[in-house]
Amino acid sequence: MRTRNSNAARASKGALRAVDTEAAGIEPFDDVSENGTPNHVDHANGFHGMNGASLEGHANPESEPHNEPLSPDDPFAPLPFNPYKGNRGVTRAWHAMKNSLAGFRVAIREESAFRQELTLAAILIPCGVLVPVDPVSRVLLLGSVLLVLIVELLNSSVEAAIDRISLERHELSRRAKDLGSAAVMVALGMCVMTWGLIVGPLVVHWIKAWL
Repeated sequence: MRTRNSNAARASKGALRAVDTEAAGIEPFDDVSENGTPNHVDHANGFHGMNGASLEGHANPESEPHNEPLSPDDPFAPLPFNPYKGNRGVTRAWHAMKNSLAGFRVAIREESAFRQELTLAAILIPCGVLVPVDPVSRVLLLGSVLLVLIVELLNSSVEAAIDRISLERHELSRRAKDLGSAAVMVALGMCVMTWGLIVGPLVVHWIKAWL
């Protein structure tokens, strides 16, 4: 009889606990520990939560691995400090203009291809300004000439960078220079096509009118 009464009392206590848990809106196996509240500690088996899951290895923050510093080859590593990038505002614009003029002087002095294209631009730009076409066509005529100069400057910079690395013959160096030369050829072809399509009919009309 005593055993039966003790089982009945235990069952009634469990039912009352379940009713109180449901009234509070908490599931029986929810972890109700708040942030900053330590879980129950079992020094023999490590940390245990309310659901009995072991949290060994997370008790000591010193046991967690530290993040190693990024290597220079890592794409997310910060760039090294460049003392030549410290100028701001008007000072930066002034230095940029001086460097650009120095680049023009070097290209004119050292690059024969740039000198030839600059001579061609000195002839075509005034013609593009004086030819009787609509504004859009005028912009295309002048822009195609300037595009040749831009691509030639970029090609010269690539060649200078390759020669700075090494002057020996290498397949990759030759490929890079050939690609830059191909870019210049495409720009020249675009210039010839633009002038031929826009100015060509005008020239033919003038020749017919003169004859």
